[in-house]
Amino acid sequence: MIPVMNVVSLLSYDYVPDIVERRVPHREGHLALIARYHDAGDCLLAGAVGDPPRAGALVFRTPEAAAAFVAEDPYVAAGLVPAHRIDPWALVAGP
Repeated sequence: MIPVMNVVSLLSYDYVPDIVERRVPHREGHLALIARYHDAGDCLLAGAVGDPPRAGALVFRTPEAAAAFVAEDPYVAAGLVPAHRIDPWALVAGP
């Protein structure tokens, strides 16, 4: 059995189908929020999934940090994220 190295929180976003067009006025604020959480050490990884993007995946140290991020995210406030999930992610490989 492989030992669990660390448990983090995976924040998964579902995006609206026309995210590329609709995100434009909110993108700078969204990316600045990611940078703030990353600089504070709360967000470990973040990025869009798909080409064109259909989802977002962000890894946080705690579920509380992930929930706080959702509450502040301009994408969520603008209705660009119709659904999200915060799940524990038991890492078995990585830095």
